[in-house]
This record gives sequence, structure tokens and C-alpha cells, in this order.
Amino acid sequence: MLSRSVLSSCRRSPRAVLSHSFATEVQPTESGASTSPVTPPTYPKKTSRPNLHTAIILNRSPLITRTPTPFEKNFYAYQARIHRALHNPFPTEFYFKQGSPLETRFTIEERRRERKAFGAPFGVDKSEEPNEAAELMEIAMRDEVDESMPRVHDSDIKKDFKSLNRRGQRNLYLLLKTQENGKDVWRFPQGNIEKDEFLHVAAHRSLDAECGRHMDTWIVSRNPIGVHHPPKPAVTSDDVKDDVVFFYKAHILAGQVRPDPKRYQDFAWLTKGEISQRTNESYWLGIKDMLSDF
Repeated sequence: MLSRSVLSSCRRSPRAVLSHSFATEVQPTESGASTSPVTPPTYPKKTSRPNLHTAIILNRSPLITRTPTPFEKNFYAYQARIHRALHNPFPTEFYFKQGSPLETRFTIEERRRERKAFGAPFGVDKSEEPNEAAELMEIAMRDEVDESMPRVHDSDIKKDFKSLNRRGQRNLYLLLKTQENGKDVWRFPQGNIEKDEFLHVAAHRSLDAECGRHMDTWIVSRNPIGVHHPPKPAVTSDDVKDDVVFFYKAHILAGQVRPDPKRYQDFAWLTKGEISQRTNESYWLGIKDMLSDF
């Protein structure tokens, strides 16, 4: 039962009584909620930072142009004939003394070029009087034939994969042979990244440490051209960290690589097709798009 004081207060202020009675009813629910156990929030497990590495794709650019196709050969020959037919005559009287041996030699060479471009009837001047000096000069130049240098080097014949002169028409890349997990592995020069070290600085340091300082090289950019995530071994513990390899493009300008014999067993300058035959499948799939097709 409500007391007299409550009834008297109802007469004076009905709103105050309602709020007082509501508060008295809510209190048990609040006390009941406070006694229920509170479950702590669950946070995801912290992942360890991966091991970072830098690898250098050291490239030797082509030394000679590609062998033209039959269509290209015919097109260039056609353009040369048009150019020769439309060009102005060479002013021999300005550059050579009339009747001098140099003028005779130039005239004989020009006739040979004319004959080569247009065929046998050209390059022969029947109206010209016989000249003993010209005949002697032509006999002396009979053994002089313009021949192109061979497009196949001795290193290609001997299959010397360490020579920088092999496969002059193709891009070559440096691969080193080392041992990982008891297996022979071919890969690009690679090194670890030290604490607080920039990627491009680590690439310079790794190239010198892995290949020696007996060559002149140029790293193209401070930014990597690709990244590779090597697969983990089949049996690993939870403490093993992931590996991430950042690739940098570089060119060799002079010299030759001299890797550390204690760490590497061999090295080779290979084309893209030859690299696919020596590397494992996972490594090849990670690097193939960073290499030139020719």
C-alpha cells in the first residue's frame, strides 16, 4: 500500500510520483543486467611481416639487328632502287681531281652499285673510250668484295653460355646457379633488404655483392618492375615467414660477372626461351611477363 506521504504528493505533483515509481521499477532490471558475465572482444591474430628481397634482371641488349624476312629484304631493295633512280648525280668534279686514281676508283665502285641495284645492263658505259688506268684499277679491285660480317658468333657454335657475344640478335639475361633446400636452382641475382633500407639501394648493394664489381651496370629505375611471392615449402612451422621478391631492371654496359664461387656454382647468359628450360615452374610463371619476347 502506498503511504500517506506518497498520496499527498500525488495530489500536489502527479508527474513526480510517476517518475519516482518508474525509477523504482527499473532498478531491479539494471542490477540484474550488471550481474551477467561480459565476454571480452576477440581480435584477429597479428600476422608476421614477410621477408623482403630484391632481385635484379640484368639484361644484355641485342648487339645486331634482326635478320630481315624475305618480305623485308624485297621492300628494302625496292626502296633502294627508287632512291638511286631519283637522287641527284654525285659531283665528282668537286671532290676528285679529274683523271686521278681516286676518281677512277670511285667510278668503278659506283658502277658496281648501279649493277647490283638494277641488274646487268646497268653500270656499263659502252660509249666510254678504253682507259688503261681504269683497266688496271679494275684488275686490282677484282678481289675486293663487300661482304657482311657473319651473324653467328663463335660462342654460338661452341655453345658458350657465359659469353656476352652469343645470340647477338636477342636479349640475354643473367641467371645464377645456387642450392636451395638441397636442390640446384637457377634464379636472378637476389639479396635481402636490411632494416630501414630503400628498395633501390638494396638492389644496388645486392647486385655488387652477388655479381662482383668487375662490370659497368645501370639500374633503370628506382621503382620495381614486378613482384614475386615464392611458394612455401610443403612442411613448414608457424614461425616461417612469407617471402616477397621485388624485381629491378638493369643493363650491363661493359665487363663480365664474377659471382662468389662459395655461394654460386655457375652462371649463364640466357634468352627467355632458355630461361624457361632451367627454372622451376612457379618461378617461371612469376617472371615470364617481365622479360622481352625477342
